[in-house]
Amino acid sequence: MNITRGKIASAKKVVIYGPEGIGKSTFAAKFPDPIFIDTEGSTKELDVARFDKPTSWVMLKQQVDYVKAERPCKTLIIDTADWAEAMCIEAVCAAHGKKGIEDFGYGNGYMYEKEEFGKFLNKLNEVGEAGINIVLTAHAIIRKFEQPDEMGGYDRWELKLGKKTTNLISPLVKEWADMVLFANYKTLSVAADKDGKKHKAQGGKRVMYTSHHPCWDAKNRYGLPDEIVMDYEQIRGIIEQTEPVPQTEPVSQTAAPVQQTPPVSQSGYTPQTVPANPPASAPSDNDGLPKALVDLMTANHVAECEIRAAVAMKNYFPEDMPIKNYPMEFIEGVLIGAWEQVYKLITELRSNEYPF
Repeated sequence: MNITRGKIASAKKVVIYGPEGIGKSTFAAKFPDPIFIDTEGSTKELDVARFDKPTSWVMLKQQVDYVKAERPCKTLIIDTADWAEAMCIEAVCAAHGKKGIEDFGYGNGYMYEKEEFGKFLNKLNEVGEAGINIVLTAHAIIRKFEQPDEMGGYDRWELKLGKKTTNLISPLVKEWADMVLFANYKTLSVAADKDGKKHKAQGGKRVMYTSHHPCWDAKNRYGLPDEIVMDYEQIRGIIEQTEPVPQTEPVSQTAAPVQQTPPVSQSGYTPQTVPANPPASAPSDNDGLPKALVDLMTANHVAECEIRAAVAMKNYFPEDMPIKNYPMEFIEGVLIGAWEQVYKLITELRSNEYPF
C-alpha cells in the first residue's frame, strides 16, 4: 500500500456567487488563461475567450468534454450555474416526456435532476484532474431559514440553485467546491447625530465572504480571512501556487464518456477569439429547426440526411420526411434530449458506409 504525505498539487474548484451586477464574471476573468462557457450572455463586454453560447444541456456537456480532451485553457468558467441548471431541468423533462419538473409527481423530477447534475459535476472533476481550474459563478437569493432547534427564523443569502422546498442541487455544488466565495456590497455608515444613536450610509465597497455565517453560505480550505476585498489578488497565491499537473498520457477523443466524437479540430468548439469556418456538411436549410438542434448538428458535423437515415432505421419516420415536419415532442425529447444516442447511431451508420 502506498502512503503519501504533505500537500498534493491540484487544480482548484471555485464557486463565486452574489447579487446581480456585482462583478462575478469580471472577477472570474482574472483567473489564469480562462475560457468561458457563457450560458446567459454576461461576458459580452469582457475581452475574454468564450465558446458559443450553449443552446442545450448536451451542447454544454460537449463543450466541457472538449476542454478536458484538448486543454485549451488553464481555467474553465461556467457562467452561470443557475442558468446551466435550467438547461439540465429542460433536458430531464424532455427525456421523460414532461412539460415541467413538477409533472413527475412526489418530487421524482428533482431526484432525476440531482442525478443528472451530479454526473455533470463528476465531468467537471475530470477537467480538474486534467490540471484545469474550474470556476462556477451563480446568482444569490435571499431565503427564509428556520433553525431546527430554535424558535423563529431569519433571512439568509443562498445559491440560487434548486427549489426552496426541494433544494438538492445547492448542497451538491457546495460539497463539490474547494472554495465557495459570497460576494456582496458592504455599506459604510457614519453617525448622523452627536450622540451616535443614528447613522446614515456614506459609500460602500464590494467584499467577499469566505467562511460560513448564519446569513450566508461560504467556505474555503486555505485559511483565508472571513472577509476579503473583492480583488483577485486576494486569492492569486492560492490559485497560482502550482502549475497544472500534466497527465502522463494525452486524453484522446475516444476517452470522453458516453459517446465518441469526431476530431475536435472539426468540432466547431473554437473560442470566438479565433475565427472558425462552419463545417461543409452543416445543414444548408435550417428553417423550422430549433436552434439547439442546429447547434448540435453543426458542432458534430452532422447533416440532416444523416439524422433522417438514423430515424428511419429505428422506424420512427420515413427517411424522406423532413426533420422540420417531425413532432416537436420528438425533436426536443429524442433528437436533442437523447442526442448522445442519436449521434452514436449516426457514427455506426458511417462506419458501415451507409449511403447517405
